[in-house]
Amino acid sequence: MILILSSKDDIGVNLVLPKLVERGVEVYWWDPGDYPATARITSRLVGGAWRHTLITDDAEIDSSAVSTVWVRRPQPPEAAPAVADPGHREHVAKLGRIFIDGWSDTYDARWFPADLNTLRRTQNKLVNLAAGARMGFTVPATTMTNDPEELADGWTATGGRLIAKEVELVPYELHGEEHGFYTTSVTRRHLTSRHRLAHAPVILQPKIEKAVELRITVVGDRVFAVAMDSQASRMTRDDFRHYEGTFISYAIHDLPKDVERRCVELVRSLGLAFGCLDMILTPEGEYVYLELNPNGQWGWLEEFIDLPISEAIADWLAAGERPAGQEVPA
Repeated sequence: MILILSSKDDIGVNLVLPKLVERGVEVYWWDPGDYPATARITSRLVGGAWRHTLITDDAEIDSSAVSTVWVRRPQPPEAAPAVADPGHREHVAKLGRIFIDGWSDTYDARWFPADLNTLRRTQNKLVNLAAGARMGFTVPATTMTNDPEELADGWTATGGRLIAKEVELVPYELHGEEHGFYTTSVTRRHLTSRHRLAHAPVILQPKIEKAVELRITVVGDRVFAVAMDSQASRMTRDDFRHYEGTFISYAIHDLPKDVERRCVELVRSLGLAFGCLDMILTPEGEYVYLELNPNGQWGWLEEFIDLPISEAIADWLAAGERPAGQEVPA
C-alpha cells in the first residue's frame, strides 16, 4: 500500500492519484492535520521496532501493510474543536507534532521524497547551499545574517549589486492580505532602514546576470529541466516566482550531462528521492546553483509544458507495489 500524507485539496496528489489507480496499486490518502482531532494512532514497540496503527473515520491502517509513504503537503497536527482554550490547543498541537515526527522517523517504508525530519533538515538553505557547493556547483558568495552592518558591507563589496531574500519563503498576513518576501535587489533606501534587519535573518548574495532561470525537477534518477524567461518581464527579473505564469515563457531545457548527473547526485546525497533545484544560466553559459527545495511544487510546470513529471512520480511510488487485491506469494 502507498500511504499519501497531504491536505485534501492538494492539486499535486490529484495529478498523480489517477495514474496510481491505473497501475492497480492500493492507495490511502491521509492528512496528519487530522491528528489528534479526528484520527487515532497507536504505536507498539515489538522486538526493538515500532509497529504503528492509524485509525481514521473510514480506515484502519497497519504500518506492516504500507510499503511506500509519499509526503506531499501535510498540514500540522491540530487539536479537536472541543479543546477550546488557546493555550491548551497549542499544547495539544505541539505534542501532536512531536509524536508525528517520531512516527515518521520510525515508520519502516520507502519514503518519497523523504521522511518528515529529513525534509525539514534539507529544506534549510544552510544545509542545501553547502551541499550544492560540495557537489561542485557554482554557488554565489552567500552571507546569512541579522547584522544590519553586513547589509552595508555587502552593498559596498558588490558595488551596489546585492540581492536579499528570506532564509525560507514564509507567507505572512498584513492588513488581511497574504504577503511574501521575494528575492529583492537592495537599494540605497534599504540601507537607510537596515536596522530592521536585526529582527530576522536574511540571505545576502551578489546579483548574478541571467540569461534564463532554470527549474530542475529530479524524480529518482530522472531529470526534468525547464527554462523560464524571467528577464522578459520587469516583475520577474529578480525572482521568477513573483507573478509567475503568463508573465514569462517556459521551454524544455537540455542540461549538459555533467550538470544533470550532479543534480541527481545532489538530491541523493541529501537522502532524498525527489527535489526541485533553482539555477541561473548566465549569458556566458555558466550554471549557477541557487537552492534546492526537497518538496517543491511541479504541477504548474505540467500546466505550461508537456512534461511527464506526474508519470515519473507515479512510476517511483508504484515500483515494487503489488496490484490491489493480489495475494502475497507463499
